Amino acid sequence: MKILAIDTSGLVASCAITEDGKCLAEYTLNYKMTHSQTIMPMVDEIVKMTELDLKTLDYIACSEGPGSFTGLRIGAATAKGLAHGLNIDIIPVPTLAALAYNIFNTDKLICPIMDARRNQVYTGVYTWKNGIFETVSPEYARNIDDIIEIVSLTGQETIFLGDGVPVY
Repeated sequence: MKILAIDTSGLVASCAITEDGKCLAEYTLNYKMTHSQTIMPMVDEIVKMTELDLKTLDYIACSEGPGSFTGLRIGAATAKGLAHGLNIDIIPVPTLAALAYNIFNTDKLICPIMDARRNQVYTGVYTWKNGIFETVSPEYARNIDDIIEIVSLTGQETIFLGDGVPVY
């Protein structure tokens, strides 16, 4: 199964191609341009570099948020246009869960935080139980002090990650 993945939910734009669970190519860019200027040239570049025939794609995965409203619209429009042209489905990917999933198989709570501005962050709380990734608390926007209090009440060690970490 081949998937083209697109993420424009934050400051960094990213796209990747996977086949049967293996990453064939990934392109990430965080440089002075908007996602509308970068995402399609990035997709085009990894398609050329991997000699991918877009007609062989099975799905397009796209970050569904939370995140930058404009960034999410750019990613969704890009995914929708490509999927429509290729007559394939889109897989929506929750941004925070995808970020938390990077901390594989830990016994600690995982709390990704993305800066939502105005002293708030987007967050959720996740954990691994017996090798299965689970949501402890669904995604929401909250004041960072509230999140720290909520997590501290669990008594579990917590891993914080994401662009909200250096901000708060």
